[in-house]
Amino acid sequence: MSRDLSSIFKAYDIRGVYPGELDEGVARRIGVAFAAFVESDRLIVGRDMRESSPSLAEAFIGGVTSAGVNVIDLGLVSTDACYFAAGLFGAPAAMFTASHNPARYNGLKLCRAEAVPIGVESGLAEIQESAESADSPPRERNQGAVEEVDILEKYAAHCRSFVDEGALRPLKVAIDAGNGMAGVTVPITFGPLPFEVEPLYFELDGSFPNHPANPIEEANLADLQQLVLDKGCDVGIAFDGDADRIFLVDEKGELVSGSLTTAMVAERVLKKYPGQPIIYNLISSWVVREVIDENGGKPIRARVGHSYIKALMVETGAAFAGEHSGHYYFRDNYRADSGLIAALLVLEGMSVASMPLSESLEPFQRYSASGEINSEVDDQESMIEKLAEAYGDGKQDRTDGLTVEFEDWWFNVRPSNTEPLLRLNLEARARSVKDEKVQEVLSVIRKED
Repeated sequence: MSRDLSSIFKAYDIRGVYPGELDEGVARRIGVAFAAFVESDRLIVGRDMRESSPSLAEAFIGGVTSAGVNVIDLGLVSTDACYFAAGLFGAPAAMFTASHNPARYNGLKLCRAEAVPIGVESGLAEIQESAESADSPPRERNQGAVEEVDILEKYAAHCRSFVDEGALRPLKVAIDAGNGMAGVTVPITFGPLPFEVEPLYFELDGSFPNHPANPIEEANLADLQQLVLDKGCDVGIAFDGDADRIFLVDEKGELVSGSLTTAMVAERVLKKYPGQPIIYNLISSWVVREVIDENGGKPIRARVGHSYIKALMVETGAAFAGEHSGHYYFRDNYRADSGLIAALLVLEGMSVASMPLSESLEPFQRYSASGEINSEVDDQESMIEKLAEAYGDGKQDRTDGLTVEFEDWWFNVRPSNTEPLLRLNLEARARSVKDEKVQEVLSVIRKED
C-alpha cells in the first residue's frame, strides 16, 4: 500500500512529528528503501535520546535486515559520531534525530559511506519514492545480522587528535548539553584533558525539560550565560540536541556568533594547513573572508546547506568549512561537521593565546549583524525580484536567494525550503547603519500591497 511521505522528506533530511507523520511503519519502509538505494552489504544506524528514537530505530533496522543487509548498531550516539562511523567503517549510515526540533519531532539524517551526504538532489527524492511504495521483501530472503558496536571511545580519541594536547592549559569550561547527546560525548572526550568542566543539563532527556536544545536562539543560552558568570568560567559552550553544532559564550557572558567562531577555527586550521582553501557560507560575516585572507588561506564562498558545502569541499580540497548556523566541517573528519572538534580547536586557540576570549575576539569585532530575521511571504520569488529591483545599484549575486553588497553594508534574502518564509541576514560596518538598513529592507518585504 502506497503512502504519501512528502511532508517529512526535506531538502537535507527526513523530519516529522511522531507518531502522526513519522511512525514505526514509516521507519521500516525507509529502512527497506535506504538499503535498496545504497546497495551496500551493511549499514550503520545510530540514534539520539528522544523518547521515540529506540522504537523508530528498531523498526528501521528491521526493514534493513529484511532486505538481507547487515546492520552495525551504534546505539546512543551524537550525529557527528555517526558520521565518523560512516567514514571509519566505509559504510552508509542513518542517524535517528530531529536535531534541535521540539520533543514531539523525530527524523533521519542519511549519508553514504565516508559520510557523503544524501540530500534531495543526491538521492533523498529517490529514497522517498521507494519508501512510499515499499513492501516488505519476500520472507525467503536471508535476514541481515545486527552487531552492536560502541564507537564513542574511538570517536573521542579522533576528536582529540585535531589539537596539540600538550599545548592545552587548565581552562574552566561551562558546557550546556541541553539534555542532548553532548551529555554522553563530552565526558568521554574531555576526560583526559586538563579542562575543568562545569556541566549543565548533561542528563539525557528527550523531553527537553530545561530549554529547547537549539542554541541558535539566544533565549536558550541564558542559563549558560549565567553559569559562566556565576562560576567564573573562561568560556561557555552550548551544543544542540544531536551535538553536531556549537555556540559560544565568552567569559563576560556575551554571545559569540557562528561567524566569529568560524573565523577562530579557520585561524587554527590554517596554522596546521597553511595556504589551504577554507569555505564559508554566504550569510557569514565579512570578517570570515578577511580572517582567511589575513592568515594566508584561500576563502571560498558557498551557498547555505551541508550537502552543498561538503560537495564543494571535495571539489576544492578545502581543509575546513564553517557556517554561521554553528556547523563546522573538517576535511580530516571525512568532511563531516563536528561540534566537538570545533570546540577543542577553540579551546586550543584560547590556551595558546593566554588571554580572555573577549580580548582574543576583539580583532574580529568589525561589523554589526542583524542575525536571521524571518518574514512570512507567500510568493518568495516575486519578493526577491522586488528587492533586486529596489537595490539595483548594489552588487548582486544569485548564488542562494539574493545577496546585495554595498560599500558599508550587505544583505541576503533566501526562501525557506519548508515554510512560506523569507530569511533576511544583514550586516554593516556601523550598528546605526545596520539598524537603519534592517528597517528599510523589512519595510519592502512586509509592505502591505
